[in-house]
Amino acid sequence: IMLHSTLALSLLLIAVSSNLAMAIKKEKRAPQTLSRGWGDEVTWVQTYEEGLYQAKKSNKPLMVIHHLEDCQYCQALKKAFAENEEIQEMAQNNFVMLNLMHETTDKNLSPDGQYVPRIMFVDPSLTVRADITGRYSNRLYTYEPQDIPFLIENMKKALRLIQTEL
Repeated sequence: IMLHSTLALSLLLIAVSSNLAMAIKKEKRAPQTLSRGWGDEVTWVQTYEEGLYQAKKSNKPLMVIHHLEDCQYCQALKKAFAENEEIQEMAQNNFVMLNLMHETTDKNLSPDGQYVPRIMFVDPSLTVRADITGRYSNRLYTYEPQDIPFLIENMKKALRLIQTEL
């Protein structure tokens, strides 16, 4: 009987400690699921509506990234975006950030079609800035990995336009 209870106790201790180890591991990682790979240090809002609310409240522009998981162009842009320190720093400090894998009901966010990747800016006054465009005339709001410097300029432009127009 003694042997049986010792064995039971050992098994119980093993079960508890492995659960504890898993809990600790989870605690440590806790990836920011809303980032979807665009930058885990950045605070992301969950919905367009929440983004608009936060933009208005914080007086920061909202940056909306439309993308899809199985789109190679999105993956390439995401990698370049996540690895760029200047973008990550601005995204964290100066913008309300949203990345979406579905379209919103706001037609202003797809002025020239619903393609991905597509990055648009919305003012704290809740005006979609259709005037902040990328380099391609056929898809005005798309960016490629080599366009990161151009995207940085557009982020700065979005910040400047607030200061001059509000």
